[in-house]
Amino acid sequence: MASTRLTADARTQALAALEASVSPSAELDVLVIGGGVTGAGIALDAVTRGLSTAVVEAQDWAQGTSSRSSKLVHGGLRYLQMLDFELVHEALTERDLLLRDLAPHLVRPVPFLYPLEHRVWERAYVGAGIAMYDVLATLTPGRRPMPFHRHLSKNQMEAKFPDLAHDAAVGAVQYWDASVDDARLVATLIRTAASYGAHTASRTQVVDLTQGATGAVNGAVVVDLETGKEITVRARSVINATGVWTEDTEALAGSEGGLRVLASKGVHLVVPRERIRGHAGLILQTEKSVLFVIPWSRYWIIGTTDTPWNLDPTHPVATSTDIDYVLDHANAVLAHPLTREDVIGTYAGLRPLLQPGTKAGTSSAKVSREHTVASPTPGLTVIAGGKLTTYRVMAKDAVDFAIGQRSAALPSITHQIPLTGAVGLRAVQRQARTWGKRFGWTPPMLDHLLHRYGANLAEIVELCDADPTLAQPLEHAPAYLRAEVHYAVSHEGALHLEDVLAHRTRLVYEVADRGTETAEEVASVVGPLLGWDAADTEREVRAWQARIEAERHAEESPDDEAAERARLTTPDVAAMQPLRS
Repeated sequence: MASTRLTADARTQALAALEASVSPSAELDVLVIGGGVTGAGIALDAVTRGLSTAVVEAQDWAQGTSSRSSKLVHGGLRYLQMLDFELVHEALTERDLLLRDLAPHLVRPVPFLYPLEHRVWERAYVGAGIAMYDVLATLTPGRRPMPFHRHLSKNQMEAKFPDLAHDAAVGAVQYWDASVDDARLVATLIRTAASYGAHTASRTQVVDLTQGATGAVNGAVVVDLETGKEITVRARSVINATGVWTEDTEALAGSEGGLRVLASKGVHLVVPRERIRGHAGLILQTEKSVLFVIPWSRYWIIGTTDTPWNLDPTHPVATSTDIDYVLDHANAVLAHPLTREDVIGTYAGLRPLLQPGTKAGTSSAKVSREHTVASPTPGLTVIAGGKLTTYRVMAKDAVDFAIGQRSAALPSITHQIPLTGAVGLRAVQRQARTWGKRFGWTPPMLDHLLHRYGANLAEIVELCDADPTLAQPLEHAPAYLRAEVHYAVSHEGALHLEDVLAHRTRLVYEVADRGTETAEEVASVVGPLLGWDAADTEREVRAWQARIEAERHAEESPDDEAAERARLTTPDVAAMQPLRS
């Protein structure tokens, strides 16, 4: 695998390959619609089977649900309550594979406390469940990357989490799962797929599906949202991995069959790490959902909610009611209650929940509690449901179904494909000390860089050697280097200022000003790389400032309808087009 740069020029080349696919000799084997974690995983699965593959995304990579998750890679304790041992084992296998082999730089172990309110029966009940969790993890192939669970007394629990309210629990069970920067995982999957030859194009929207004389889907019509150019694409198999947009995309084929998906909104709050004293995460049951207090980078992520969403899926936002709900439930167990002033950021994502059964005419190949693969019409494969942790299994199922009997000769090998940044990680970890001395990077900065880039930190160093000013932190967001901003465009396919501030970095909710103060400095780094003039730069900065202002107004709104009206007062940087169904 060669290290491939995702750039604006590489995107242009990918679009040229899509345009050339109308020639029978250049027809694609697989066209993937959707650039979230599932679509990115499908692209990697397909291309590493030797299939000519393209993946298109209407917005930025991971701009939807896959950048707005709880950022956990986990087995799913709640499924043990349903006695779904097979599903938990599958997720734990994927968790440990990511930790150990595929993405050890991106995915990290995190201890969690399950507080106990009753001394005897609850400790026995919860302890037995978490023991089973550990047993199922132990059954996964390979070396176990996680410690075993342990029971904690009240004193031990308070030492682990000093800011847990004194009367909130009589003790706890500590167990381990893992966390990840979800948007970085997706960007890394896309870049890895590109390194094996996949054509990748963000800001490229499918507006129609094409069909042959027999009615089978044989491609799509896409629009380059950067230029408005329309391109017809030909592919032997089209895979729809569009999450909460699943039914909209299915409708382009004009079939009565398909999967039914409802959106459920989950809201998370971001709080500075120093605001809560704790050395582990918390998992708590609420009347509506599970509440996590998750240590993540320099912050705590607190969530989530679970409420129906019936509005446009493009811009879900947290409302005032959502924020109060999460704060109230967190404060019920915290010794020092949080206030609105402690919240430096919020985000809302939409879970694509599969509805029981499927529409008439659907041939279902794989159905689990988490995801389903189906074909509403020949040539079109649809996958929906699932979760971040099991993206690789979902991708395998989707490609297996799309290529049918050919899968026996071309089995999935993604369990053996480390993501970019994983190969050579240990060597780069040792070299990093020397680089840190050269550029004056502190140990926390080195840890930050290794966690984000792994072995690809060597490419960041190359940029800094060529231009030492890039080795300096951003003035208003010193947790990030100027080189990381450059890298977002030169290697990771960012096309707009919001791509850098919201997805390549997470400044959209990691600093109280949400990136507005550093926007001009970031634009000064990326503008020359993207060919911006002064007017372009001003437009991008103003667009970001307007987005943040709209989101702040949305957070003051009492309900989803009012919040959406507030959010939609600012236009998108590359507006999506109507579908042609």
